[in-house]
Amino acid sequence: MKYNLLICTVPHDSGEFIAEAATAAGATGGTILMGRSIAANSVLQALALGDSSKDIVYILVPSEQSAVIIAAIVHAAEIKRKGFGILFTVDATHLIKNGMAAGGETYMAHDTTHQLITVIANKGYADDVMAAARKAGAGGGTVINARGTAMPGDEKFFGMEIVPEKEMLVIVVESKNADAVLEAVRVLPCLEKPGSGVAFCCPASDFTLLGKNV
Repeated sequence: MKYNLLICTVPHDSGEFIAEAATAAGATGGTILMGRSIAANSVLQALALGDSSKDIVYILVPSEQSAVIIAAIVHAAEIKRKGFGILFTVDATHLIKNGMAAGGETYMAHDTTHQLITVIANKGYADDVMAAARKAGAGGGTVINARGTAMPGDEKFFGMEIVPEKEMLVIVVESKNADAVLEAVRVLPCLEKPGSGVAFCCPASDFTLLGKNV
């Protein structure tokens, strides 16, 4: 069976609202993470204004149910303010099937209008990464606080030194800007040291703005 991972970014304490709408439409449940958005410009960022707490909702659903559940979430969010949040999906089949899609076919990224860029770096660098990404064409991103799980002395993970405090930055960009954003992140001075961070990209489908249309 093929699966889609639905991802919603909404204001803090709104994650349950999204999860309930999805569950009512047939989803079996989801996971809510806490993060923060980064201010829209450098002035607000320097003044610590404009950043806001966010809920990031992850819901894994069979692909055949995806459209119905998306429609239910979009309909439920119509009572919320304009710009309430965003929703998109990622093909999660290859994550579940160890690199093989249902039926034994090798997973291949398909053409989409948007891409999901994920950057994992040591704590304190997310704002620098976002600033570089924005200059390269990204609009905004969401920071999720994270931590490493290895004990001192454990082997490195994908060549990265295990540092307990991490920040995971997720950015949805138009596909045409993805390469430029990834390159801008790659050459950042704060990420020059080998193992100081990792970035990866995957197609984001069904990109939708949540909230009122007017």
